[in-house]
Amino acid sequence: MKLFVFGYGYLGSTFANLMRQEGWRVAASARDPAKRARLAASGVEPVDPDDPAALAAAVEGAHAVLVTAPPGADGCPGLQALAPALAGARAFPDWIGYVSTTGVYGDRAGGWVFEESAPNAPTVEGARRLAAERDWRQVGRGMGLTVCVFRLPAIYGPGRSAIDKLRDGTARLVRKPGQVFNRIHVEDAADALLASLLRPRPGAVYNVCDDEPVAAEVLIEGAAQMLGLPLPPEVPWTDDSVSDAMRRFYSDNKRVSNARLKAELGWRPRFPTWREGLTDILAREA
Repeated sequence: MKLFVFGYGYLGSTFANLMRQEGWRVAASARDPAKRARLAASGVEPVDPDDPAALAAAVEGAHAVLVTAPPGADGCPGLQALAPALAGARAFPDWIGYVSTTGVYGDRAGGWVFEESAPNAPTVEGARRLAAERDWRQVGRGMGLTVCVFRLPAIYGPGRSAIDKLRDGTARLVRKPGQVFNRIHVEDAADALLASLLRPRPGAVYNVCDDEPVAAEVLIEGAAQMLGLPLPPEVPWTDDSVSDAMRRFYSDNKRVSNARLKAELGWRPRFPTWREGLTDILAREA
């Protein structure tokens, strides 16, 4: 069995490693020759997405395809590259997963959102994600392919968490009264993708998140306590030191439900809250 990953980043590589443990072969896109060399050295088949013949050959033998690359002004780069490759190769993978974001729901004043909640993306990035979701579903219907959409909040895990930010001094204690958000451990996200791959449903949309939405300062304060470190500088969310991306993040306030993922696929997070996730990261360092 073979997996092709378009967008071999934090989640893409984690999912690829999981599938390799399951006995799958993995190929992944990479435009940079140096990255292709690193992929080959790690046992992953590198594919230049700008090489139509190589891309067609990669998808022709793939049983599953994961797309994590974010959309740009011209749409989803994965769709633009893969749709003609799939058609040209007459390839019919059993499962195509498209990774989107819970940002498509917009601000809900702290209320719960479900997959059937009407999207209300207030940003250009969110609107692009919605368009990419729509385009992938249309391609799935038009080509007879099983396309599933996964809406994720902020992803964290080893090497990418509040622990790392506190240690390197980049963490900030940002308080916005009443604001809460979900997150997802990268390994729980990979497990959710695998659960869908094993029980694919054409056109499915899943929220992939943890069980406990909390305020950002709760996470930072808890992580600092675990590490025995002082709290980082406190800044308002509108401060100039807060990036535009983080400011957009703090403009949303919602609780995201993962009930469908649990009920339909039997998925359960190994790290249901940030506490278990950060505790596990520290335990791995011991």
